Amino acid sequence: MDLRIFTEPQQGAGYETLLRVARATEELGFDAFFRSDHYVSMGSGDGLPGPTDAWITLAGLARETKRIRLGTLMTAGTFRLPGVLAIQVAQVDQMSGGRVELGLGAGWFEEEHKAYGIPFPADRMARLEEQLAIVTGLWATEPGATFDYQGVHYQLENSPALPKPAQAKVPVLIGGHGAKRTPRLAARYADEFNMPFASIADSERQFGRVREAAREAGRKPEDLVYSNALVVCVGKDDAEVARRAAAIGRDVDELKANGLAGSPAEVVEKIGAYGAIGSSRVYLQMLDLHDLDHLELISAQVLSQIG
Repeated sequence: MDLRIFTEPQQGAGYETLLRVARATEELGFDAFFRSDHYVSMGSGDGLPGPTDAWITLAGLARETKRIRLGTLMTAGTFRLPGVLAIQVAQVDQMSGGRVELGLGAGWFEEEHKAYGIPFPADRMARLEEQLAIVTGLWATEPGATFDYQGVHYQLENSPALPKPAQAKVPVLIGGHGAKRTPRLAARYADEFNMPFASIADSERQFGRVREAAREAGRKPEDLVYSNALVVCVGKDDAEVARRAAAIGRDVDELKANGLAGSPAEVVEKIGAYGAIGSSRVYLQMLDLHDLDHLELISAQVLSQIG
């Protein structure tokens, strides 16, 4: 089971804070550092010092880390043209020495689009399908050849399809709860399917849909990685769990029901239950990015037992 650290910087974190967390992620033995792609805070909090861009952040971290994988859960398809996104991700992959992964979604939070003048079209899933075809098509085009695409939303003519990523294949992540279109897109384009903030039962049901869609698409279901993203709140004792839950404005019982919360032993057991239904990777959503002691505890008493 891989454990990856997943951050939500729009809630209030500048680059230096993210760098500290990424370096701790690397030093403490976690597999990867991922971040969300949002421009407005959600829920309580003012989001100060203000939003950071996902791919600019990852470009910086690519030069300031050595081992960990770097990526997004999920880049919003509404934020970037697919040709531009392919260039950005390829460049960051080169800067990292081949450690980048692209999580790509349709975009969903309308308020941030209004706040920064970003179009929020109704047909985002249709656009996402074309974006996936373009990004993966550009990367797969042989050097010296050109790439053309004629879609409803995007048209590319005589593209040099450059630059190329450092990796022969940048892993693509697709995720979500949709029962039909999401599994179909994952079966066609994804290397990994991620189920965000879902119960064991719901995850097992959705993993089954993706496996069936993969078979229908002529792929082996086991060729995909299946993963979960879950908020984490671990403490050495009940008081520490309660303190960490209060710091992120959450209830302990709710976190235990819907996330990974409690003692290290409780969290190890629940991660094992996700593993039993086919999840081989968990993204630990860290909501308090100033609590590096939390990361150290998880490394010493959770990661050490399941890594």
